[in-house]
Amino acid sequence: MDFARQQRDPTRHLVGIGAVVLVHALVIYALMTGLGQKAIQIIKKPLTANIVEEIKAPPPPPPPPPKRVEIPKIPPPDIPYVPPPDIPSQTITTDPVITAVAPTPPPAPPVIAPPPPPAAPKIVRNPTILNANACYPQMPGEAIRKNIEGEVTAHLFVDEKGSVTEVKIVKADPPRIFDRAVTNSLSQCKFPASSEKWIAEVPISFKFQ
Repeated sequence: MDFARQQRDPTRHLVGIGAVVLVHALVIYALMTGLGQKAIQIIKKPLTANIVEEIKAPPPPPPPPPKRVEIPKIPPPDIPYVPPPDIPSQTITTDPVITAVAPTPPPAPPVIAPPPPPAAPKIVRNPTILNANACYPQMPGEAIRKNIEGEVTAHLFVDEKGSVTEVKIVKADPPRIFDRAVTNSLSQCKFPASSEKWIAEVPISFKFQ
């Protein structure tokens, strides 16, 4: 007989159904005979519950401090001393630093030397006067009134033509008595012509005769 036919056999189904009916019958019998009430009373008994305190576990010990790991000190390697090479010292010459450039002053104008002074004309004492009688001075009226005698020395500046250009009193005794009369008269004197200018020194005496 194969498996399919065996499954369709009605006798197998009857056995299962009979077992289920038997179980139900036992349960009904128990309820009717009071076994069920006893079971309920057993269930209704007060239940006592004991509270068991939780046992607290002791706190864990503190962790041990971290161990300090000492790093071994390694001495620095010995570096051999190498002397520096000998470098000859060089003298560095620096140009002078010009801090400020002063403006160049304008060139000074050329100095023109003045011409040398002309040579002093020569002095001729007691020269020859061409018109001596006409230019000889007369006794002044003030000297006559006061009865004063005196002497005067004059320098006459003579040009190349022999004319007098200036009369200068260089000595007078007494002073200022005969100066005007001498200057007016001697300026009219004439001298011989020459190639250069010169000075005639003429002494005059004022005497009563």
